[in-house]
Order: sequence, then structure tokens, then C-alpha cells
Amino acid sequence: MPSILKSLRLIADPTRVRILSLLQQEDLTVVELQEILGMGQSRISTHLSQLKQANLVTDRRSGKNIIYTFGSDSEPIDQRLLQTVEMAASDVEEIADDSEALALSLKKRRDKARAYFDELAGKFGKTYLPGRSWKALGETLLKLMPPMVIADLGAGEGTFSQLLAQRAKRVIAIDSSEKMVDFGSKVAKENGYTNLEYRFGEIEEPPIDAESVDIAFFSQALHHAAKPEKAIEAAYGILKPGGRIVILDLLKHQFEEARELYADTWLGFSELEISRFLKSAGFKEIEISTVDRESDPPHFQTVMAIATK
Repeated sequence: MPSILKSLRLIADPTRVRILSLLQQEDLTVVELQEILGMGQSRISTHLSQLKQANLVTDRRSGKNIIYTFGSDSEPIDQRLLQTVEMAASDVEEIADDSEALALSLKKRRDKARAYFDELAGKFGKTYLPGRSWKALGETLLKLMPPMVIADLGAGEGTFSQLLAQRAKRVIAIDSSEKMVDFGSKVAKENGYTNLEYRFGEIEEPPIDAESVDIAFFSQALHHAAKPEKAIEAAYGILKPGGRIVILDLLKHQFEEARELYADTWLGFSELEISRFLKSAGFKEIEISTVDRESDPPHFQTVMAIATK
């Protein structure tokens, strides 16, 4: 009886209920639980330690990772307690969000090719070799891109737009700063980019005809938008059927100073938030992954999302 009472006290905490519900579906590492729950490692580890002491979870080592599993082989969980966990889960609003985040986390885990390229990216450039650089690689990949009509939404001064214009059939660069648009237009003219046009406008209502572009790019622009979900809906509207959206933005962070330093409206977005924006707008074939982490504090991370209309 004492162990049942102790277990009931443990599952009275919503966070521990969320952890148990996730582990009932899949064995997970602390890092994966961090990503899904959006909490710090120390907080999650404390909860896991308490659940482990009550034999509600067990752990095992796999390489550098410790993987947590629901229940214990040595002491099966009382069925009445299992029913109580299920009842408690039905009262926790975040459970539905956790299931979506779990699906994204498992997809990332299965993507062995991406993990390989993550490792490769970490080594690229650390050893000097004449002529090897990210710039050269980027220029090469751009040359392989078929001629398309591209919208660069939130283009700023348009450095990215100018790179795209080297190969694109046409690039339409949108920015809400008249000075940026004037500057970009001047640079494009000076460099002879006749297929690059700058237009003044908001990314939530881009001045571009419906179903007229092949690719809509948001390169570090969404976290400046007043309504990022509306900007994604607008991108859906200007894309041709079968067109693709590409988003590069900051992964959600806690560096509040970014609001003052960089005029950021949002402190990045979680992969789950971006996935929901895209689904709500009508996009399909959604692929999302975190593709970069800066080495210097505050260690901003970049998330990339690609989807099809």
C-alpha cells in the first residue's frame, strides 16, 4: 500500500504524467524528452530520478546515451495505477502537443542520412584545404538549380536574392523597409541583375500575384513578422500548385536581448510550431530539422523547414 500511495503522489504532477505518457509510447533519451517537452535537462532528470525510484521507469545505457523505458521488468506496474495514469493524462492539455512533438522527434531519429551530414558539417572547414569553403559549395549548388520564379520574402538588403538571381528565371524580393528596397534595387542594377526585382511590402501580404512563383523563401524573416502564421498562409497563396516553401529561422530560444539588439518580434520557433503553421496553411510533405548551432553564446540554432503546396 505505501508504494501505491507514493506512486499516486508522483503522478499528481502534470510533468511526470507527460513523461510517463511519452514513455508508454516510445523509449526516449533525456535529450529527446527535452525537445518534446521544451524543458531543461536538470528539471527532466529530477522527474526521471523520482519515477525511477518508484520503479515507474527504468534506464539503460546505449553508447553515450541513457534511454528511459516505461515500467520495470522486476516489478510490474499495478493495473490500477496504469488506469490512473491514463485518467490523469486526459486532464493534461499538453498531452496532445506532446504526441505531435514525439512524432517529429522519432522522424528525426530515423533520419540516419541527416545524422551523417550533421557529423560531416561539424568537420567541414576545420581542416584547411585550399579552395574548400561553404561559399564555393553554395555557389556550386545554386548552379545546379533549375531556372524558377522565386520569392524572397523579408529579403532585407537582398544578399540572398542576388545569389538566387544568378540562376533563377526571376527573383522577387519583398521587404517592409523602403530603404532596404531602394538599396537592394540599386545594388541589383549596379551588378546587372535584370531578373531581380525589389518590391516594398509586408510578408503577411506580399505584393505578388497568386499562384505565380515556384519557391517561396523565408530566410531569417519569420521571427520579425507580426503574424508568422499569416505570412506562411500568404506564401501558400502565391505559390503555384506543386510549388515549395523553404523556411530558415531561429529555433526557439530564451535570449531576450534579441528583441532590442535585432528588433526580433519572436524568440524563434519550435519545430512543432512551424509544422503547425505549415499544416494549417495547407502544405504537405513537410520536412523539418535543426541544421546548425552557433558555437558562441547564446548558441543560436537554425531550423529548416521545406513543404509542398
